Amino acid sequence: MRKTINCFIPYRESTAAEQTIHALKESSIVNKIYLLNIEPNKTLSTPEGCEILPVDSLTSSKTMKMIAEKADTPYILLYTKTSALELAYKALERMTDFLQDRECGMVYADHHEWKNGEKKKHPVNDYQPGSVRDDFDFGPLLIFNRTEFILASLQMTEEREYTALYELRLLLTLHSHLVHINEYLYTETESDNRLSGEKQFDYVNPRNREVQIEMEEAFTRYLKSINALLEPICVETDVKKGNFEYEASVIIPVRNRARTIDDAIRSALAQETRFPFNIIIVDNHSTDGTTEIIGQYKDNKAVIHLQPQRTDLGIGGCWDLAINHPRCGRFAIQLDSDDLYSDTHTLQTIVD
Repeated sequence: MRKTINCFIPYRESTAAEQTIHALKESSIVNKIYLLNIEPNKTLSTPEGCEILPVDSLTSSKTMKMIAEKADTPYILLYTKTSALELAYKALERMTDFLQDRECGMVYADHHEWKNGEKKKHPVNDYQPGSVRDDFDFGPLLIFNRTEFILASLQMTEEREYTALYELRLLLTLHSHLVHINEYLYTETESDNRLSGEKQFDYVNPRNREVQIEMEEAFTRYLKSINALLEPICVETDVKKGNFEYEASVIIPVRNRARTIDDAIRSALAQETRFPFNIIIVDNHSTDGTTEIIGQYKDNKAVIHLQPQRTDLGIGGCWDLAINHPRCGRFAIQLDSDDLYSDTHTLQTIVD
């Protein structure tokens, strides 16, 4: 069978890397395996049949262009994790079948994951035009059409340290499709076991500011390329003006979350700040005991329990009701009822 894939995987010497390399070698269509050395100052042994490439990071434009230069097969496989990869029977053949469509630039698939010792299904979403969020879940195994990958990499004229893979994906969508295969074709190990509530504020972490700036630059360039950029109209606003009883309000829209609402409220109340804040809970006609749980905080002046008269409010309506409340603070921060503040200084960080 013709060998049609060059594989690129992050590499550090470990049992997990050995397992991934073995899984790839088992496929009859794999041509070469390139190991992306993410620790270039460390000397690593080279597994048989592989070639080590030193890289500055997995998300830089230099790495994407290096992959494009090394691509001499019809398809490019990029695995973005260092955990062990297990492939289903003829998984790579199945994925490359879709790439034979000339309009297909990248494929990704549902998969299983080992999480806390248990193998679970991990379905991913269909990609639609306009799905531009940087954390869209494609899973860690991506296979590209070589021609489309090279074309997109040539369009990356700015040096990126953190966001080249994101920009590459946006550029791919200008002239090809990203296709979701609704089949469980591989298994990986989940390494980030934080709750969703702990992950959601990664973006506003001040340590990630350089990443945020690069993301904005890449996204702005993409909007310009599709003639969708609306130049901002800037109005100077002095946020210090006005009299506010509270500097910030944590807004929790909720409906029928009896199992999680108490934890959400307590995590908000536990925040340590240098300013006064309150919690505005919009209880959208719960019927499962959520209302009664919120009612336990009726003597806490920092907790405001709103129960709208209207029955047609969605999440936006609940949010609007909260921010227009006379005791809403200068800043309004939403907390989903299923999420928690994992750190007692999260609110202070966001306002800063």
